[in-house]
Amino acid sequence: MSHAAAEPATITAPPSLAPVARAVGLHKVYGAGDTGVVALDRVDADFWPGQFTAIMGPSGSGKSTLMHCLAALDTPTSGAVFIGDADLTRLGDRELTRIRRDRIGFVFQSFNLVPTLTAWENITLPLAIARRTPNRAWLDTVIDTVGLRNRLDHKPNQLSGGQQQRVACARALAGRPDIVFADEPTGNLDSVSGAEVLGFLRRSVSEFGQTVVMVTHDPGAAGYADRVLFLADGGIVDEMADPTAERVLDTMKHLDARPATAAAGG
Repeated sequence: MSHAAAEPATITAPPSLAPVARAVGLHKVYGAGDTGVVALDRVDADFWPGQFTAIMGPSGSGKSTLMHCLAALDTPTSGAVFIGDADLTRLGDRELTRIRRDRIGFVFQSFNLVPTLTAWENITLPLAIARRTPNRAWLDTVIDTVGLRNRLDHKPNQLSGGQQQRVACARALAGRPDIVFADEPTGNLDSVSGAEVLGFLRRSVSEFGQTVVMVTHDPGAAGYADRVLFLADGGIVDEMADPTAERVLDTMKHLDARPATAAAGG
């Protein structure tokens, strides 16, 4: 089932828009010499404002490595990564920390909540660290959209897995980042909770204009996106607009049937 936005998704953005994030000739090698393994092989990709992109591929295709490089969690061997007009590969640790804090949101498979903090404290933690005053109207919108109004004083061990991941999604959006990266956000959830989280990410794009990039192995999850990038052997080998679970699954079957070569990274 497709959960595309009300307006038709397009792969090519209007020329007046600049990408929120870009990979340019992105190359990543783990190890050196004869033991070196190519995880990304000169990848070029643009991620446009207000678009939901899913990244898929067989195990070892490089999808997690691509996300980690885009999100400034890993350093490419060569090539460039841009968030807006900032070239992450040319920035020092302090500047990278500021960009991760102020311009990037993260949703991880394992939730990564602080167990001693309430849901509200977890949601607002990045703002507190940055010493930024929360925009209460925006936080109210996010909290009501994820359905957490009556759980804000609960700690993670008092919440279901789905509720914890919704807290993580709200935390990622609390500061209105330029882009949200979600790494297998439904991997630890049952189908109902997973659909709730994906529905929220979809709404954040359709209603709030958020830009979301999600790594997933699930064709059903990819069906919520506006487009899918397919990776194999460290490179982008296909792209799909207005995906459905059925079309994504068919493409993945063909990718899984490809002869395997040495590659590393999700």
